[in-house]
Amino acid sequence: MARVLMYTTAVCPYCNNAKKLLAEKGVVPEEIRIDTQPQLRQEMMAKSGQRTVPQIWINDFHVGGFTDLWALDKAGKLDALLAQH
Repeated sequence: MARVLMYTTAVCPYCNNAKKLLAEKGVVPEEIRIDTQPQLRQEMMAKSGQRTVPQIWINDFHVGGFTDLWALDKAGKLDALLAQH
């Protein structure tokens, strides 16, 4: 199973939707909460070029946010990404 890393905040509905979609796939992401560790927002922005959450990586592939994750699933590509080691 792939390593899934996600930068999140507690009150973000898109973060919750991403976690729900991943849970349906049997995946629990490694979460980095930037609301409780605000210094990590800079790290997230440097890695992704984005300011918004969630920011999701599957292994070394930067997926983007929830809508990008959802689009991968609808295109039938998410399961293959999650199956990679």
